[in-house]
Amino acid sequence: MIQYLDNIHHKDSKNFFLIAGPCIIEGEDMALRIAEKVISITDKYNIPYIFKGSFKKANRSRVDSFTTIGEEKSLEILKKVGETFNIPTTTDIHENEHAALAAQYVDVLQIPAFLVRQTDLLVAAAQTGKCVTLKKGQFLSPESMKFAVQKITDSNNQKVAIIERGNSFGYTDLIVDYRGIPTMREYAPVILDVTHSLQQPNQSSGVTGGRPDLIETVAKAGIAVGADGIFIETHPTPETALSDGANMLRLDLLEDLLKKLTRIRESIL
Repeated sequence: MIQYLDNIHHKDSKNFFLIAGPCIIEGEDMALRIAEKVISITDKYNIPYIFKGSFKKANRSRVDSFTTIGEEKSLEILKKVGETFNIPTTTDIHENEHAALAAQYVDVLQIPAFLVRQTDLLVAAAQTGKCVTLKKGQFLSPESMKFAVQKITDSNNQKVAIIERGNSFGYTDLIVDYRGIPTMREYAPVILDVTHSLQQPNQSSGVTGGRPDLIETVAKAGIAVGADGIFIETHPTPETALSDGANMLRLDLLEDLLKKLTRIRESIL
């Protein structure tokens, strides 16, 4: 997928690529500070980097959960991050009309896991001509993602990748089946969403939990089995994050993790 992004750095490094940023855009200053920090690390280790931030969260458990600082405001911030640092950006979309809207501001459109079977949404994303990432539903087999990919390619868009984010394991946990990564790589490049794979959904409080202590373990395994990219939500202070703080990586821990993952990548090439 990254071969289609003209503004991505280190494209020829043979390293894995990284999608990282806050769960949701909380403000311009924070977005720029996170991007700047991640860029300083990815430049050091020759990692192609795409900045991620949701412009709106539509898939919250409770109606009083935080959803956005403003749709257009958040998209303008994503655009500014991309222009300031000359890097690609991505955000998730939840409605058909969001595809054309977000495509005016970002380089990659992400389809959420719960919506990856929604044909009209996938076709709308594909028809923008942007790169499209498809999160595998927690309820889907790796083999079933072949048909989601086909919805994009049958819409005359070859710029597609799959994001693995774990499968439901009981009511309140997820587990990654690493056998699925080589299977799905037969259909498209595969990105391991490390932090969302460590969510603990459906908590009685209505707020998702997580296991950030296992981020390094899951990420190492993903690189070892051949994931093309890694997806990590990160925040300077996850405990104060407005969304998904329970499973995010603290920003000051990112460099050590990426250093280790780069070494693993080098060892398997």
